[in-house]
Amino acid sequence: MTTTPHSNVQEARRALGRRLREIRQDAGITARALAKAAGWHESKCSRIENGRTPPSSEDIRAYTLLCAAERQTDDLIATARDIRRTYVEWRRLERSGLKHAQESVVPVWDRTRRFRFYSSWLIPGPLQTRAYIRALLTAIRDRRGLVDDLDEAVEVRLGKQQVIHSDRTFSILLEESVLRTRIGTAETMAGQLGHLIAVSTLPAVSLGVIPLAADRSQLWPTEGFFMFDDDLVNVELVSAHLTITQPHEVGMYARTFADLATMAVYGSDARSLITAAIDAVG
Repeated sequence: MTTTPHSNVQEARRALGRRLREIRQDAGITARALAKAAGWHESKCSRIENGRTPPSSEDIRAYTLLCAAERQTDDLIATARDIRRTYVEWRRLERSGLKHAQESVVPVWDRTRRFRFYSSWLIPGPLQTRAYIRALLTAIRDRRGLVDDLDEAVEVRLGKQQVIHSDRTFSILLEESVLRTRIGTAETMAGQLGHLIAVSTLPAVSLGVIPLAADRSQLWPTEGFFMFDDDLVNVELVSAHLTITQPHEVGMYARTFADLATMAVYGSDARSLITAAIDAVG
């Protein structure tokens, strides 16, 4: 069975729940007694200990206080916070608007030297035009009913693009279908594809396109992911934003990126596919 990042987050929640259960059992306290002493519904301990309800910092303090395990409080709270940072629902990340969501990743971009992006559905952020960004963020704002800070969010995303003119390196892989997925008007899409050809010539950028005709017997298209050095990977799900930092998981994405790269075409061959997509926009 394939292990997904989301399943690993769930397992981390269950592991934290098991630690709390062990603390309670070592103290000789039943789940019902602990819940009563903490002023909780009697089922809350079970939900926490089985990983169904993520414990808050106050929940953890109640566990350790009532079980005389205060020395473990800080470590357990740090663990819970790491899990929350790993899996962040869009509604929480974007609750104050799209600008905040765009700004939240700036520190990672600032410290990264080597970027590896694979996309199976959109042109990645560093290569997007203003019109393409606006079309994307407008759709997200309207679909999720967010605060309207569109202009500010567009400017933040455009500002992040300055890194492609620095001494960083960008290896970007696109499925050919990305070139045919229209975002915005035909004019917006044609402009975006023309821009893609231009930025592919920059010294810092390596652009590969995986043709629709490529043999996918061994490795088929997967979720889009963004690698920042060998430190972390971001994956965007329908409901949430994942941050992966476990070395063995980051390694899996690095190997997948390398395998996908062998299927791509580069240089003039990639530009021919982009030009054909521009012609198709018509």
